[in-house]
Amino acid sequence: MTDASLARVELLERRLSLVAALSGLNAEGLKWTQLLGATEMDIQRMELELDRDGACEQLVRDLHGAETSAASIRIALSDCEERIAAAERQVDEVDRLLAEA
Repeated sequence: MTDASLARVELLERRLSLVAALSGLNAEGLKWTQLLGATEMDIQRMELELDRDGACEQLVRDLHGAETSAASIRIALSDCEERIAAAERQVDEVDRLLAEA
């Protein structure tokens, strides 16, 4: 195998590894998105219940806890989205190198 062929094989292996990692990151992002959606639905349900029945101490605590959870989930989702973008940039770079090879 020539040096050029070896370099292409290494780039292809690198790309495969990056795509696998990107797939895992996308799955993680979907998990965070689903969790956020469920938490936001709980928040809406509690807000409707507060509007309908008035405030009770336990419901207010539950609502506050759900809002805190949603904020944490948004941070985790944002972090995941940043890691996805970085992985996509790496794949783009490998693709550029493959096109040159």
